[in-house]
Amino acid sequence: MKKLLNTLYVLTPESYLYCRNENICVKIGGVEKQSIPAINIDGVVCFSQMTVSTPLIEFCGKQGITITFLSQNGHFFGRVCGPVSGNVLLRKKQYESINNQELSAQIVRNILFGKLRNGKAVLLRAARTEQREVVSGKLFDTAQKLSELAQQLSQCGEIDSMRGIEGAAASLYFARFDDMLSEKCTFRFGERSRRPPRNEVNAVLSFLYTILTRDVQAALETVGLDPAAGYLHTLRPGRPSLALDMVEELRAPLCDRSVLSLFNRGQLTQKDFEADSQAVMLNERGRKTVLTSWQKRKQEEITHPFLGEKIQIGMIPYAQAMLFARMLRGDLDCYPPFSWR
Repeated sequence: MKKLLNTLYVLTPESYLYCRNENICVKIGGVEKQSIPAINIDGVVCFSQMTVSTPLIEFCGKQGITITFLSQNGHFFGRVCGPVSGNVLLRKKQYESINNQELSAQIVRNILFGKLRNGKAVLLRAARTEQREVVSGKLFDTAQKLSELAQQLSQCGEIDSMRGIEGAAASLYFARFDDMLSEKCTFRFGERSRRPPRNEVNAVLSFLYTILTRDVQAALETVGLDPAAGYLHTLRPGRPSLALDMVEELRAPLCDRSVLSLFNRGQLTQKDFEADSQAVMLNERGRKTVLTSWQKRKQEEITHPFLGEKIQIGMIPYAQAMLFARMLRGDLDCYPPFSWR
């Protein structure tokens, strides 16, 4: 199994990134603040406006280190990476599979099975620890409704119909999100708002979904897959459709649980956000809090439900990308989605 490396997140605007003796260095206001051995890094994520030296871009390209550029609130700008690696024959199988309606439907169905099971697991976990009987009952009822939608999904043969089931499941799940926030939490979710996020909870959700998408995209490229050639999300220039497909099954166990923990434990306060007339966003302090928690969680170990091996949570995207590649090669009969236990 691939070794989990760290991601360097640069949060301070107007930072200057450069390399020196195979170290990635960061200057702020002309003063060097960080110098990190590149051997420990698999990616650099830059928030807001900053300068990256051309020699560092060259060095990262040769070392397989991606540099991703995001806005202050996590909106994706672009990424720089080295030459495309991977098996061209694997990518050929991937492109051919998109035109195979039966296989594509099977892949989408399995991804959505994973999404519904993981959403149900988050609801049940919250229901078991909820002290308010009425709220606990609502969470259990919603979990049961997701099971019923999974039954419908098992009998569905058209991808468009599966998208409809997925939409219904998402509406049910997010309708109970406030119930999973503790009574002591002063923040509320309300409803899902993305572009732009209208409140603090949505801001953190969108932020972590963007970070997870970057991790999944990097994992797919590592095993030689094209992250743009997806099945559930329609193909569109510039869209990492396969990465977005795989993110669907990982949102609830990786991102949603992290967001609920951050708010329920009081790790985020109003001082971690800034707002204008249109959106609520994490500020630099808030991003640091969220990313520190995210990096710590990625180091935790679980037993992968399909592989039966202990892996770090941060390796889940790579494990799923590897299983997807095995399915395309014919080593597996179908793609096994990740299911949190």
